[in-house]
Amino acid sequence: MKTRTLGNSQLEVSAIGLGCMGLSHGYGPAVPKADGIALIRNAFERGVTFFDTAEAYGQGANEELVGEALAPVRDRVVLATKFGFTNGDPTQGMDSRPERIRLAADAALKRLRTDRIDLFYQHRVDPDVPMEDVAGTVRDLIAEGKVKHFGLSEAGVESIRRAHAVQPVAALQSEYSLWWREPEVQVLPTLEELGIGFVPFSPLGKGFLTGTIRSDAKFGSNDFRSVVPRFSPPALQANQALVDLLGKIAAEKRATSAQVAIAWLLAQWPWIVPIPGTTKLHRLEENLGAESVALSAEDLDKITKALAHVKVEGDRYPPALQARVGR
Repeated sequence: MKTRTLGNSQLEVSAIGLGCMGLSHGYGPAVPKADGIALIRNAFERGVTFFDTAEAYGQGANEELVGEALAPVRDRVVLATKFGFTNGDPTQGMDSRPERIRLAADAALKRLRTDRIDLFYQHRVDPDVPMEDVAGTVRDLIAEGKVKHFGLSEAGVESIRRAHAVQPVAALQSEYSLWWREPEVQVLPTLEELGIGFVPFSPLGKGFLTGTIRSDAKFGSNDFRSVVPRFSPPALQANQALVDLLGKIAAEKRATSAQVAIAWLLAQWPWIVPIPGTTKLHRLEENLGAESVALSAEDLDKITKALAHVKVEGDRYPPALQARVGR
């Protein structure tokens, strides 16, 4: 697989990474440990060198899974994890106090079976802790050798600039896809200006852009999508127009809808590295196949014009979670 560099950081990673959250958290029961390890190792064997996790994914369980799976090839991969919630639990609220960041870093190092974290993200901006204190703490961890690069997740432009002034931000991780394009307004121009890489999560719209989720889909109580307005039956039905459009383009390119959705992201900027997640090997192979789907300028223009006629319905988060993003 080809590689990309995240902004000006010199942090080189595979063009497509692997979001590991769903193996332990967010989309129903955790997969059996052996299956999770096998999928992560299969990703590496297929050229993936960029793996994303967080202490909040199963309160450390996902970090442990990633750490065990990649221990044999640790020096050949880039490990990204995140801090920022009280006791590593999103339900307890945010906590990015310096002492908490240090505790999270030390715990992550143990769970990941490593001596350094390649990319350490603040999971959500904490309104009670000055960004300068957060960036300064990570700067100190970098000086101590525990962390290599600093990242932010779902941060707004003001926070990005404040953080970057204290410790250069290597990457911003936020949702971005054909059905959530809000970052194009302010965030992406700011990242280009500052030389910061962009790591889109949910590049397949939490599965919706694959075309496998119909308007009558049901989600379990332990599936995050059960509380997302965009996944309510009326919204799913209204948004089917986007999936139908994507399917037509995919047929023309002799690719799948998922591959076109990821290829579209790759075509936006050379410093964008999407991290689709999956629990299934055949989906992993499909997603990685997006790298070979070439979208011409004409293709991209066609997609842009077609999208202008599709109105996406439904918020991407319930109100309580929406309040945590874009700060």
